[in-house]
Amino acid sequence: MSGGPLLRAASLGCAFLGLLLAMPATGAFERLDAGSRLLATGGGTQVEGQAGGGIVPWAVMAGYGSSGEVGASAFYTHVELDDYALDALGAAVSFDNRIEFSLARQQLDLGTLGDALGLPDKSLRQDILGLKLRVAGDLIYGGLPQIAAGLQFKRHLDFGIPAAVGAVRRRDADFYLAASKLWLAGPFDRNVFANATLRYTRANQGGLLGFGGDRDDSRYVVFEGAVGVFLNRRLAVGFEYRQQPDNLRFSDQDAWMDAFVGVFPSKHVSLVAAWASLGTVATLDGQQGWYLSLEVAF
Repeated sequence: MSGGPLLRAASLGCAFLGLLLAMPATGAFERLDAGSRLLATGGGTQVEGQAGGGIVPWAVMAGYGSSGEVGASAFYTHVELDDYALDALGAAVSFDNRIEFSLARQQLDLGTLGDALGLPDKSLRQDILGLKLRVAGDLIYGGLPQIAAGLQFKRHLDFGIPAAVGAVRRRDADFYLAASKLWLAGPFDRNVFANATLRYTRANQGGLLGFGGDRDDSRYVVFEGAVGVFLNRRLAVGFEYRQQPDNLRFSDQDAWMDAFVGVFPSKHVSLVAAWASLGTVATLDGQQGWYLSLEVAF
């Protein structure tokens, strides 16, 4: 599978990062509009459409709306693995920095597996409707982290293949509780952030292979987390980890991981590039590759 367009985009992104690294690291955030949240406090958009990292939803809200304001974001993500490719796009809106609604569509190109099995339709699609509510705390101020409860209602649009390999549900919902905190002027005078998420799920590969399975149809509590540091006010680096349930006899499911670089040239645009490792995906192991996500926010 050719990764040419993605690699060219990644090269441009790396050149842009080089310019940002040369900028002075005076103040890791800036306030662009009175009454609005600080730069980068909305994170990026994770692959299921909600505010957060690349693969993990965080407790932050989409966009930059503060108390009494509306925030919004739209995103496009491409993941190019050894034998598969994933595209995701969608939008989110938040109100009063308290509640977030999102909608996303994912499409998985089966690539090598589709060719080997001679499948007439070589992609799998999924729609995701998200809801997130901030229930306590604050991202920056006070001792309590920002805590949010979330829901992701997922509907598979091409269920024939998941059903054939043992999935038992076309539709299902993930529930999660996330806690996020940003420490200003932390170690080495850098801003440091961390997130921990507990997800209650039975999704196979995030739902792209349906829900539940012939091995087990139970939901499990799985852990997801992220840590990172801001090198200057516009540039962050970090790591994410996401456990997966293992419900299908057809194929094991491994934890997902990524190491990312986030660029925030302004409140209106951000770019996240990552090296992602998803382990075994639909019998093909060692799936690694590039992740690139562009977000426009207001």
